[in-house]
Amino acid sequence: MDFHGKVVLVTGGSRGIGKSIAFEFARCNASVIINYRNNDMEAEKTIEDIKELGGYCEAIKGDVKDYSFAKKMTQSIIDKYGKIDVLINNAGISKVGLFMDMTEKDFDDIVGVNLKGVFNTCSNVVKHMIERKKGSIVNISSIWGGVGASCEVLYSASKGGVNSFTKALGKELAPSGIRVNGIQPGVIDTDMNKWMSQEDRKALTDEIPISRFGEGEDIAKLAIFLASDESKYITSQIITVDGGYI
Repeated sequence: MDFHGKVVLVTGGSRGIGKSIAFEFARCNASVIINYRNNDMEAEKTIEDIKELGGYCEAIKGDVKDYSFAKKMTQSIIDKYGKIDVLINNAGISKVGLFMDMTEKDFDDIVGVNLKGVFNTCSNVVKHMIERKKGSIVNISSIWGGVGASCEVLYSASKGGVNSFTKALGKELAPSGIRVNGIQPGVIDTDMNKWMSQEDRKALTDEIPISRFGEGEDIAKLAIFLASDESKYITSQIITVDGGYI
């Protein structure tokens, strides 16, 4: 698929699934802007790696749970490129632990990034997409947003919110030529799952019918499809990519 001339914003794009998505869009000739929160080295490496492929990428540092930042980031992209064709809401954080050990700060942080961050970027990007009567938004959720996970209550709740947000916004924006879809990854081999012991990983792998953890590329390929005209009749959908786990 060719995204030449398209401008793509990927939040949480410096590593993990977001980096894989940024790479895939760059391979498809898009102008890619990654947003990241903290890790300057990872962001710089992502830019360098994409440039080595012959792609274009730049990075904008900031926290998407801050509405004023999301507004400034969106406007800076519009000022420079004149548009945002595709928005990939990938930024996300988690904290594994018993619900009784979770604090109000944990709630504010997790829901702030995972759900409010999606609102913040959509709120600012959508108005420009409506003016152009076109655009595609892909929100990266989680299988736990659909079924819930023990010891990840706040994360599950935030991703469940993303799913409902996606379905509702897709219906509202469809008459304006804007499609909104979501992807529910299963267990993906990223830093978010590095806390697992080898025993944990083996036990979990044994529960997955395809018998492996997913790769970032597995999510990125679907994101490309959902952002392209190949999926022009698909909106308000949440698609699960989990190797048959759920």
